[in-house]
Amino acid sequence: MNDIAIQDGQTVLFIGDSITDCGRRGADAPLGSGYVRIASELITSRFPDRKIRYINKGIGGNKVTDLRNRWQDDVVYHRPDWLSIKIGINDLGSYLNQVDGGVAPELFEETYDYILEETKSKLGCPVLLISPFYISRDRSGATSRSRLLENLPRYIEIVERMSEKYDTRLVKTHDIFQNQLKYRDADTFCPEPVHPHQAGHVVIAEAVVEALR
Repeated sequence: MNDIAIQDGQTVLFIGDSITDCGRRGADAPLGSGYVRIASELITSRFPDRKIRYINKGIGGNKVTDLRNRWQDDVVYHRPDWLSIKIGINDLGSYLNQVDGGVAPELFEETYDYILEETKSKLGCPVLLISPFYISRDRSGATSRSRLLENLPRYIEIVERMSEKYDTRLVKTHDIFQNQLKYRDADTFCPEPVHPHQAGHVVIAEAVVEALR
Protein backbone atom coordinates (compact mmCIF):
# COMPACT_ATOMS: atom_id res chain seq x y z
CA MET A 1 0.00 0.00 0.00
CA ASN A 2 1.48 3.33 -1.06
CA ASP A 3 -0.79 5.62 0.90
CA ILE A 4 -4.04 5.90 2.80
CA ALA A 5 -6.73 8.53 2.40
CA ILE A 6 -7.03 9.26 6.14
CA GLN A 7 -4.90 12.25 7.01
CA ASP A 8 -2.94 13.18 10.11
CA GLY A 9 -5.20 14.47 12.88
CA GLN A 10 -8.43 13.03 11.45
CA THR A 11 -11.08 10.94 13.23
CA VAL A 12 -12.56 7.68 11.94
CA LEU A 13 -15.82 6.43 13.44
CA PHE A 14 -17.00 2.83 13.05
CA ILE A 15 -20.64 1.96 13.74
CA GLY A 16 -22.54 -1.30 13.43
CA ASP A 17 -23.65 -4.45 15.22
CA SER A 18 -21.85 -7.05 17.35
CA ILE A 19 -19.19 -7.68 14.71
CA THR A 20 -18.16 -4.04 15.08
CA ASP A 21 -18.81 -3.91 18.85
CA CYS A 22 -16.69 -6.97 19.65
CA GLY A 23 -16.32 -6.14 23.35
CA ARG A 24 -15.65 -2.42 22.99
CA ARG A 25 -18.06 -1.68 25.87
CA GLY A 26 -16.36 -4.14 28.23
CA ALA A 27 -12.95 -5.65 28.80
CA ASP A 28 -11.77 -4.73 25.30
CA ALA A 29 -12.75 -1.06 25.47
CA PRO A 30 -12.57 1.27 23.66
CA LEU A 31 -12.08 -0.35 20.22
CA GLY A 32 -13.06 -3.96 20.89
CA SER A 33 -11.04 -7.00 19.89
CA GLY A 34 -12.23 -7.28 16.29
CA TYR A 35 -11.69 -5.69 12.90
CA VAL A 36 -11.87 -2.12 14.21
CA ARG A 37 -8.89 -2.59 16.49
CA ILE A 38 -6.99 -4.66 13.93
CA ALA A 39 -7.55 -2.07 11.18
CA SER A 40 -6.36 0.71 13.50
CA GLU A 41 -3.22 -1.29 14.31
CA LEU A 42 -2.51 -2.04 10.65
CA ILE A 43 -2.82 1.63 9.76
CA THR A 44 -0.62 2.64 12.70
CA SER A 45 2.07 0.14 11.73
CA ARG A 46 2.07 1.20 8.07
CA PHE A 47 1.71 4.94 8.62
CA PRO A 48 3.46 5.78 11.91
CA ASP A 49 3.55 9.49 11.04
CA ARG A 50 -0.28 9.75 11.12
CA LYS A 51 -1.97 10.54 14.41
CA ILE A 52 -5.49 9.21 13.77
CA ARG A 53 -8.30 9.01 16.31
CA TYR A 54 -10.56 5.94 16.18
CA ILE A 55 -14.06 5.67 17.67
CA ASN A 56 -16.04 2.43 17.87
CA LYS A 57 -19.82 2.78 18.24
CA GLY A 58 -20.85 -0.81 17.47
CA ILE A 59 -23.60 -2.34 19.62
CA GLY A 60 -24.37 -6.05 19.56
CA GLY A 61 -27.78 -6.98 18.18
CA ASN A 62 -28.29 -3.70 16.35
CA LYS A 63 -30.28 -3.38 13.14
CA VAL A 64 -30.29 -0.39 10.83
CA THR A 65 -33.36 0.92 12.66
CA ASP A 66 -31.32 0.98 15.87
CA LEU A 67 -28.62 2.97 14.11
CA ARG A 68 -31.21 5.51 13.02
CA ASN A 69 -32.38 5.94 16.61
CA ARG A 70 -28.89 6.77 17.85
CA TRP A 71 -27.43 8.48 14.77
CA GLN A 72 -27.44 11.99 16.22
CA ASP A 73 -25.78 11.00 19.50
CA ASP A 74 -23.37 8.36 18.27
CA VAL A 75 -22.35 9.72 14.86
CA VAL A 76 -23.28 13.34 14.15
CA TYR A 77 -22.24 14.54 17.62
CA HIS A 78 -18.65 13.30 17.11
CA ARG A 79 -18.21 15.04 13.74
CA PRO A 80 -15.96 12.30 12.29
CA ASP A 81 -13.79 12.95 9.25
CA TRP A 82 -14.46 9.38 8.08
CA LEU A 83 -17.37 7.05 8.78
CA SER A 84 -17.63 3.26 8.41
CA ILE A 85 -21.00 1.45 8.60
CA LYS A 86 -21.41 -2.32 8.91
CA ILE A 87 -25.02 -3.46 9.35
CA GLY A 88 -27.54 -5.90 7.90
CA ILE A 89 -27.23 -9.44 9.21
CA ASN A 90 -29.51 -8.83 12.21
CA ASP A 91 -31.99 -7.10 9.91
CA LEU A 92 -32.14 -10.18 7.70
CA GLY A 93 -32.41 -12.53 10.69
CA SER A 94 -35.24 -10.50 12.21
CA TYR A 95 -37.11 -10.55 8.90
CA LEU A 96 -36.75 -14.28 8.33
CA ASN A 97 -37.71 -15.09 11.93
CA GLN A 98 -40.67 -12.67 11.83
CA VAL A 99 -39.77 -11.10 15.17
CA ASP A 100 -41.27 -7.87 16.50
CA GLY A 101 -39.34 -4.98 15.01
CA GLY A 102 -38.14 -7.11 12.13
CA VAL A 103 -36.54 -5.24 9.24
CA ALA A 104 -37.81 -6.29 5.82
CA PRO A 105 -35.70 -5.35 2.78
CA GLU A 106 -37.91 -2.35 2.01
CA LEU A 107 -37.49 -0.92 5.51
CA PHE A 108 -33.78 -1.71 5.43
CA GLU A 109 -33.35 0.34 2.26
CA GLU A 110 -35.54 3.21 3.45
CA THR A 111 -33.72 3.49 6.77
CA TYR A 112 -30.23 3.09 5.31
CA ASP A 113 -31.07 5.82 2.81
CA TYR A 114 -32.19 8.06 5.68
CA ILE A 115 -29.00 7.73 7.73
CA LEU A 116 -26.81 8.28 4.67
CA GLU A 117 -28.79 11.37 3.70
CA GLU A 118 -28.41 12.65 7.28
CA THR A 119 -24.69 11.99 7.06
CA LYS A 120 -24.39 13.79 3.75
CA SER A 121 -26.32 16.86 4.90
CA LYS A 122 -24.91 17.19 8.44
CA LEU A 123 -21.35 15.87 8.07
CA GLY A 124 -20.39 15.58 4.42
CA CYS A 125 -17.61 13.17 5.35
CA PRO A 126 -16.38 10.25 3.23
CA VAL A 127 -18.19 6.99 4.04
CA LEU A 128 -17.21 3.33 3.86
CA LEU A 129 -20.01 0.75 3.70
CA ILE A 130 -19.29 -2.85 4.74
CA SER A 131 -21.83 -5.27 3.34
CA PRO A 132 -23.35 -8.01 5.52
CA PHE A 133 -21.92 -11.51 5.21
CA TYR A 134 -22.64 -15.09 6.27
CA ILE A 135 -19.78 -17.57 6.46
CA SER A 136 -21.44 -20.71 5.13
CA ARG A 137 -21.68 -22.65 1.87
CA ASP A 138 -24.90 -24.52 2.71
CA ARG A 139 -27.05 -24.28 -0.42
CA SER A 140 -29.14 -27.35 0.38
CA GLY A 141 -32.42 -25.44 0.58
CA ALA A 142 -33.37 -27.57 3.58
CA THR A 143 -31.82 -25.64 6.49
CA SER A 144 -32.05 -22.24 8.17
CA ARG A 145 -28.51 -21.55 7.03
CA SER A 146 -29.35 -22.15 3.38
CA ARG A 147 -32.48 -20.01 3.72
CA LEU A 148 -30.44 -17.16 5.11
CA LEU A 149 -27.88 -17.47 2.31
CA GLU A 150 -30.70 -17.46 -0.23
CA ASN A 151 -32.10 -14.18 1.12
CA LEU A 152 -28.87 -12.38 1.98
CA PRO A 153 -28.27 -11.02 -1.56
CA ARG A 154 -31.36 -8.82 -1.23
CA TYR A 155 -29.72 -6.95 1.63
CA ILE A 156 -26.29 -6.90 0.00
CA GLU A 157 -27.79 -5.40 -3.17
CA ILE A 158 -29.36 -2.63 -1.10
CA VAL A 159 -26.00 -1.76 0.46
CA GLU A 160 -24.44 -1.70 -3.00
CA ARG A 161 -27.21 0.60 -4.30
CA MET A 162 -26.69 2.92 -1.35
CA SER A 163 -22.96 2.94 -2.02
CA GLU A 164 -23.55 3.92 -5.63
CA LYS A 165 -26.17 6.54 -4.76
CA TYR A 166 -24.00 8.25 -2.14
CA ASP A 167 -20.65 7.62 -3.84
CA THR A 168 -19.16 5.74 -0.88
CA ARG A 169 -16.30 3.30 -0.59
CA LEU A 170 -17.47 -0.31 -0.30
CA VAL A 171 -16.20 -3.57 1.16
CA LYS A 172 -17.98 -6.60 -0.35
CA THR A 173 -17.36 -8.76 2.69
CA HIS A 174 -19.60 -11.65 1.69
CA ASP A 175 -17.81 -12.06 -1.64
CA ILE A 176 -14.46 -11.99 0.14
CA PHE A 177 -15.43 -14.76 2.56
CA GLN A 178 -17.12 -16.87 -0.11
CA ASN A 179 -13.87 -16.75 -2.08
CA GLN A 180 -11.94 -17.81 1.03
CA LEU A 181 -14.34 -20.74 1.50
CA LYS A 182 -13.25 -22.15 -1.85
CA TYR A 183 -9.99 -23.07 -0.16
CA ARG A 184 -10.69 -23.39 3.56
CA ASP A 185 -13.28 -24.69 5.97
CA ALA A 186 -15.65 -22.11 7.46
CA ASP A 187 -14.27 -22.82 10.94
CA THR A 188 -11.03 -21.19 9.81
CA PHE A 189 -12.80 -17.84 10.14
CA CYS A 190 -15.87 -18.33 12.26
CA PRO A 191 -17.14 -20.75 14.94
CA GLU A 192 -20.62 -20.15 13.48
CA PRO A 193 -21.58 -18.22 10.35
CA VAL A 194 -22.21 -14.78 11.92
CA HIS A 195 -19.48 -13.93 14.44
CA PRO A 196 -15.91 -14.27 13.17
CA HIS A 197 -13.02 -15.17 15.42
CA GLN A 198 -9.58 -13.59 15.04
CA ALA A 199 -8.78 -14.89 11.56
CA GLY A 200 -12.14 -13.68 10.24
CA HIS A 201 -11.65 -10.25 11.75
CA VAL A 202 -8.21 -10.04 10.16
CA VAL A 203 -9.81 -10.69 6.77
CA ILE A 204 -12.30 -7.85 7.35
CA ALA A 205 -9.63 -5.48 8.69
CA GLU A 206 -7.38 -6.05 5.69
CA ALA A 207 -10.28 -5.30 3.36
CA VAL A 208 -11.17 -2.13 5.30
CA VAL A 209 -7.61 -0.83 5.15
CA GLU A 210 -7.44 -1.60 1.42
CA ALA A 211 -10.73 0.27 0.86
CA LEU A 212 -9.29 3.34 2.58
CA ARG A 213 -6.42 3.66 0.11
